[in-house]
Amino acid sequence: MKMYMFEAGVLKSKQQYFTLNKGIDKDFDVPVPFALIDHPKGKVLFDTGNALETVHHKEEHWGSILAAYDPVMTEDQWCANAIKKVGCAPEDISYVILSHLHLDHAGGVGHFPNAKYIVQRDELHFAYVPDPYMKAAYIRKDFDKDVPWVILEGWRDDGFDLFGDKAITIHFTPGHTPGHQSILVNLEKSGPTFLAADSCYTTDNLQNGTLPGLMWNAGETVRSVERMRLLQDAHGVTIMTGHDPEAWKSVKQAPAYYD
Repeated sequence: MKMYMFEAGVLKSKQQYFTLNKGIDKDFDVPVPFALIDHPKGKVLFDTGNALETVHHKEEHWGSILAAYDPVMTEDQWCANAIKKVGCAPEDISYVILSHLHLDHAGGVGHFPNAKYIVQRDELHFAYVPDPYMKAAYIRKDFDKDVPWVILEGWRDDGFDLFGDKAITIHFTPGHTPGHQSILVNLEKSGPTFLAADSCYTTDNLQNGTLPGLMWNAGETVRSVERMRLLQDAHGVTIMTGHDPEAWKSVKQAPAYYD
């Protein structure tokens, strides 16, 4: 099994949106990661980054949220094109696991014709009727598509084993949104790696308990990060944060891979 990490461009933003009350008005350009996991039983994407429309029509596609998050991406960095650099075509993807349905994670929904799309029921519901303060983060035209959804049911399905061999397990990590989920990838040489996505933006969130600047529920956010610390301390799991520009510098990017 191999895991490739990609960057679907960056978001030009401010630090306070990622570390609450820290770095007020400080420029903070963050990566938009997604992963391709090549498992013997199928190829899996974890998240899909920004939509292709952000390359040429971001004002029309994203609207008012550009004031806080400005996407900068090339066509080659868009998920369905980027995976071609490792010999993978969109038709080869068996599963797309979506951490959540925010605009910088669900931009590739519907572009992998043979894939099943795995999402939490709470996330799908919230994406259609979000609280007002998070409404701009959901672009309905990105995810409102007739694709084969696989619906997970929160804590009841926590630790869902995708292929039945513990290679890829899906973990419920609410807080950033009601239905956020992360994955644990058990790599033979690189060791167990937890892709946190937006349940833990930065190393500061993980190590120092700093809250993120955007979250649905602070208490749930803290509890999800505490689980990651336990995985890290008790089981030696590597936690890969979601939007940390400094930590991202040390991540091997495709065509390099983890195995």
